[in-house]
Amino acid sequence: MATTKQRLALSIIDFFNTSLTDGTLSEEDRDSIEVATTCISECFKVDPTDATPKDSQTLLQIYGVYEKLKGKTPAGPATNITGEKATSAGPAPPTEAQKREAEGLKSQGNAAMAKKDYKSAVDFYTKALAIIPGNPIFLSNRAAAYSASKDHESARADAEAAVDADPTYTKAWSRLGFARFSLSDARGSMEAYSKGIEYEGNGGSDTMKKGFEMAKKKVEIEESVDDDDVAERGAPGGGAGGMPDLSALAGMFGGGGGPGSAGGGMPDLSSIMSNPMFANMAQKLMSDPGAMSNIMNNPRLREMASQFGGGGAGGAGGAPSSSGSSGGGMPDLSALMEDPSIAEMARNMMGGAGGAGRGAGRGS
Repeated sequence: MATTKQRLALSIIDFFNTSLTDGTLSEEDRDSIEVATTCISECFKVDPTDATPKDSQTLLQIYGVYEKLKGKTPAGPATNITGEKATSAGPAPPTEAQKREAEGLKSQGNAAMAKKDYKSAVDFYTKALAIIPGNPIFLSNRAAAYSASKDHESARADAEAAVDADPTYTKAWSRLGFARFSLSDARGSMEAYSKGIEYEGNGGSDTMKKGFEMAKKKVEIEESVDDDDVAERGAPGGGAGGMPDLSALAGMFGGGGGPGSAGGGMPDLSSIMSNPMFANMAQKLMSDPGAMSNIMNNPRLREMASQFGGGGAGGAGGAPSSSGSSGGGMPDLSALMEDPSIAEMARNMMGGAGGAGRGAGRGS
C-alpha cells in the first residue's frame, strides 16, 4: 500500500500530465515534464501510470481549498472545490443538509478522539472541512487530533487557520499555544495563550493561564541559559573567547615594555613556560579564567613581583639588578619558586597536588 508521500508524488505527476492535456503547458514542455516525472517516480518508487483514484480530489483542487482556508485566493474568477468557475463572487453558503452532514462528521471525529483513534478523527474532521471549508471549530478540533498524534506542525497550521477564521474562538488559541510549545517556540506559545486570555476576558481560564505560565517559564530559562553562555565566553578579566588576560600577570613581573622584555613589551614567555610549575599554573588559568583575579589580588604575590621586577632594570643585555632578577628586569624563575609563599600558592592553585622544589613542580 502506497504511503502518504508516495500518493502525493503520484498527485504531482497527475498534475503535470493534466497540465499538458488542458493547455496549461505546450508540447514544447513535454520533454521536460517527462524527465521530471521519471525522476519523481524513481525517487519515490512509484509507477507513473497509476492514475489518481476518481473518488479523490486532485492536487489542484486540494490547493484551492488550502488557499481559501488561508485567505490567499488571488483576485479573479472564483473557483469552487472542484476547481470549476463559480457563478457567484464567492462559494455558496452550505445548505441545511450540508450543515447537518458536517456536524455529523464532527461528532464522529469527537467520538474517535474519545477512543484515542486519532487517525480516524483527523479523517472525519477533514471530511467535515471539505463540506464547510474554513470552519474554525472543525479546524481547531483537527488541530487537537494532530497534536494528540504528535504531528505538531499540522496542528499549528490548523490552529493558525482557525484563529484567522475566528479570533474569538478561544479553544483555537489554546491549541495553537500547545502546538507552538511542542515545537519549541516558547515565545510564540506565550503570545497565543496571551491572546486566548484576552479574548476569554476576566483574567482567562485556569487552563489558558497555566499554559501561559508554562511557556513563560521556558522563555525565562532559555534567556537565562543564553546569558550564562555569554558570561562564560566573555568573563570579566578574560581575553577574546574567555581566555585569561596573561598581560596583566606579565605586567606584574616587569613586562610592561621595559628593557629585558620580549618584542611588544611582553616578557619572554618561552622562559616562563619552560618551568613545569608555571606551565601547570598556565593550564589552570586557561581552564579557570576566574583564577586570574585571585592571583592579581594576592598581596604576597604583588610584593614578590615588586621585588623581582622592580629592581634597577639596566639596558638590554645589562647585568641583573638583584639576586632575584635576571637581565632587563625579568624575574629569576628558579629563585622565584624557592620562595615558600609562591610555592604554596602554586600548590593551592593546582588543587594541592604536587610540590615545588628548585623551580620544578608536579601537575594535577
